[in-house]
Amino acid sequence: MSMTTADLLPCAEPVRFLDEHGQLTDPGPEATARGYAMPSDEDLLAVWRQMVIGRRFDTQATALTKQGRLAVYPSSRGQDACQVAPVLELQEQDWFFPTYRDSMALVSRGLDPIEVLTLLRGSWHCGYDPVQTHTAPQCTPLATQAVHAAGAGHGLARRGTDGVALCFIGDGATSEGDFHEGLNFAAVFNAPTVFFVQNNKFAISVPLAKQTKAPSLAYKGIGYGIRSEQVDGNDPAAVLAVTRAAYAHARAGHGPVLIEAHTYRLEAHTNADDATRYRQADEVTQWSERDPIARLRTYLTVTGALTAEIEEQVAAEAEEYAACVRERMNEEPVVAPLSLFDHVYAQQTPQLREQAQLVAAELEEVQG
Repeated sequence: MSMTTADLLPCAEPVRFLDEHGQLTDPGPEATARGYAMPSDEDLLAVWRQMVIGRRFDTQATALTKQGRLAVYPSSRGQDACQVAPVLELQEQDWFFPTYRDSMALVSRGLDPIEVLTLLRGSWHCGYDPVQTHTAPQCTPLATQAVHAAGAGHGLARRGTDGVALCFIGDGATSEGDFHEGLNFAAVFNAPTVFFVQNNKFAISVPLAKQTKAPSLAYKGIGYGIRSEQVDGNDPAAVLAVTRAAYAHARAGHGPVLIEAHTYRLEAHTNADDATRYRQADEVTQWSERDPIARLRTYLTVTGALTAEIEEQVAAEAEEYAACVRERMNEEPVVAPLSLFDHVYAQQTPQLREQAQLVAAELEEVQG
């Protein structure tokens, strides 16, 4: 399918179905023309439930850093809709390429939370099996996963599947060369890859205004011939609708899609960061009032899909989930120090062998 410039352009304003108060709003003629449809109450209830559980997991993981059970944890509180809605729409054959901030997305995908936290605990390279889960390791280097996701999407197409590759990207990563290389490769080879940019307004302490003069990060896809869109990232209904359309576009063989979700990181960059040094408290307060969980809760309560009984059940489920994570994380992990040298290269280099021998000798001395 050949696309015109108009087909590539994102909507002039971020797509939105629910306003900041949870009231249904007109998404506008551009969004309607692109076929974005308001999801059903049933689907939105599933998103709301997982956001509640995901946020409780996120809060628990943050607490584990203070208890010394995690070395570091990058919270995604406030970005809950972006973390949950796109992942719930993935199918079994699809691949997911997360960043270091996407632990909530990983547990929403159904991965074992302890395996998800293994990397951040510092006890293994990647706690889960990427091949079995169709989920790449959490990526700490900025934007390198964009190239991997483009290649995976190309591979899925070459194998004749209708699978897609979902790549999560932060706004800071759009300033990296790998991001642009990934977009260009995906476009040239018509790879079914969806690049989902969570624009939370800061690359650690660098504000968006210091990164780009583009009217929207979504416009970065146009130069590569990629259909692009921007969405209110704190509106779960809009995020679900836009990602659904993007997956359908990619599965139909029409190529990659770039989505920019406008959202906000309510917590610090990580537990090692002092966010008060580069942003004001009133800014955080303003974004707290746009909470995606509260927004969707209001809407579903009005429609009658969310009752007090369901809310109580989900809250209890979330607490049980957090308690299980807490209990399992309080168990001392069984570690094998020499495994640090496994899976670094297909064949160990002389330097790695030397380092492994030094560690082995030190362990023997300690144990002896």
